[in-house]
Amino acid sequence: MIGLQEKACSGAALLQPFFTLTERQLSCFEALGALYAEWNAKINVISRKDMGNFYARHVLHSLAIGRAVQFLPESSVVDVGTGGGFPGIPLAILFPDTEFTLVDSIAKKIKVVEAIKTELGLTNVRPVWGRAENLRARFDFAVSRAVCAMPEFYTYVKHLISPVHRHSLRNGILYLKGGDLTEELRPFAGRIHEYPITSLFDLEGELFDFYETKKVIHLEF
Repeated sequence: MIGLQEKACSGAALLQPFFTLTERQLSCFEALGALYAEWNAKINVISRKDMGNFYARHVLHSLAIGRAVQFLPESSVVDVGTGGGFPGIPLAILFPDTEFTLVDSIAKKIKVVEAIKTELGLTNVRPVWGRAENLRARFDFAVSRAVCAMPEFYTYVKHLISPVHRHSLRNGILYLKGGDLTEELRPFAGRIHEYPITSLFDLEGELFDFYETKKVIHLEF
């Protein structure tokens, strides 16, 4: 198993044991490391000291959602508080027939998303500079990487979730978060499903340690 300090050129190798990827997808994933390194030097969207762990801590983490559910063609997903494009950009590469709207209130971060989208030719990505509360579209799922506590996030996105369910999981929120979430999730008792990331990927060593307490949280609507 590749360790946490893998080089950018080995990024697709880290992903291949877990996903069946086309040549197009492999090419996009391989390009991500260099693109984010270039943009991150201009606009800090990832901790610069963490760029050596880019694939292990950011790309693989984002794709854990793709192990919890297979997004269907023509479905729609909104990534709220996307920052520089996580988890939205990796998921858009993995699911090219799903539409992804990536939302952030910070303009310079959306500038990075726009650039990555253009460089990779991701026609299924729509960057939006603004706040989720102001969106009026409907989506199958809202995804995010722990931008705030779940009760607060729920208020931001509850009006965005479509009532028409087509996936193996009911429509709702797919949230990447770690630690003890007992109190945070208590208001949603009976509607929560937790997927430990170590159960979604066969991880060893440092990777297992890094992901040991991290989960994909599904809040169904």
